[in-house]
This record gives sequence, structure tokens and C-alpha cells, in this order.
Amino acid sequence: MTDQLDLICEQIRHEFDQKTALRDAALKQARELTRHASLAIRAIHREDHGEAQSEIGHARELANVLTTTLRGEHPDLFFAGYTQDAIKEYCEACLTVAMIKGEPLPTPQELDAEPPAYLNGLTETLGELRRRCLDLLRPGYSAEVERLLALMDDVFTQLLTMDYPDAITDGLRRRTDLARGIIERTRADITVSFRQNELESKLNRLSELLEDKQA
Repeated sequence: MTDQLDLICEQIRHEFDQKTALRDAALKQARELTRHASLAIRAIHREDHGEAQSEIGHARELANVLTTTLRGEHPDLFFAGYTQDAIKEYCEACLTVAMIKGEPLPTPQELDAEPPAYLNGLTETLGELRRRCLDLLRPGYSAEVERLLALMDDVFTQLLTMDYPDAITDGLRRRTDLARGIIERTRADITVSFRQNELESKLNRLSELLEDKQA
């Protein structure tokens, strides 16, 4: 009986050792994936398209490793919070880069991402698009912000249709509720900038008319 129990426990310890090693590797890869996704977003905000694509490439390699290693034989690790959070960040980076560049959006299939991770990543792009709008508005009104605002509205409209339990969408509803405020603040900022631009244009025209009359 004792020998049998020793053998059983030894086999369990061996499986646990393997699982722990896989988990440690997945945690490291998830952190690296998140880092490269963040660097890609930072690069696109700096309008460094080459660097953004390079970081997306590194992130894609790590996402592929995580998916290939874990999805089939270790779904518990693949669907763990840290793994899916990292893939969400990867989706956010890919979608943000595509949106800012005006390119077609990558699909969940192209990113090899689960729908909840993809949609939650899509939701977080709204914060990045707001940041982009504010950067564009800093020197004055820009027509590009209208395109980005329309895109934000389209994203939000689609997110509202995903009315499913949090257990299915991984907390998408809460993020969608927060997104509403992001869009409204952005719309207000764009409106103020547009009105200021119009006012400056009218003042400039008035100034030119007065100069002509004095000449």
C-alpha cells in the first residue's frame, strides 16, 4: 500500500512540476506580450509606423507561442486571467494601429484570439483613440478627429449589441459603460476646438477687413 501511494504521489508531483514550469513560462511570455503591445501603441502615437509594426511583429510571435503551447493541451492555463489579459492587450495594439493608420481591422481569426479578448481589446482602443484626438487637437482643430470620432461611435454601437452575460464576455459590459463617457468627453473636446477654430477664422477675416479699410 505504501509503495503504491508513493508511486501515485510521485506521478502527481511530476505532473505538477510540468504544469508549474508551463505556468511560469506563460507568465513570462504574457508579460513580454503586454510590453510589446504597449510599445506598439506608444510608437503609433508618436507616428513611428515602422516601430509600431516591429513591436506588433514581436507581440504576434509571443501570442502564437502562448496559443500553440497552451490552447490544446492546457486550456486551464490558456484561459487563465493573465494569458487572456495579455492577448487582449495584443488585440488592442493591433486594432489601435490599424485604426490610426486607417487600415482594415484585423479579425479575431487573423489574430487567433478568443472573442472576449478581442472585444475587450476593441473596447480599450476607445481610450487610445481619444488620446490620439487630443494630440491632434493640441495645435488646433483637425478634420482627422472627425474620422476618429465616427470610428469611436461605430465601435461603441457594435459593443452595445453584445448584450450577453459577463461569464460569456469576460466583463465586456462594464468596459462598454466606461466607453460611453470617453466618447462623450471626446465629442465635447472636438466641439470646443471646432468652435474656437471658427471664431479665430472670423476674427482673422474681420482683422483683414479693418486693415483694408485703413489702407
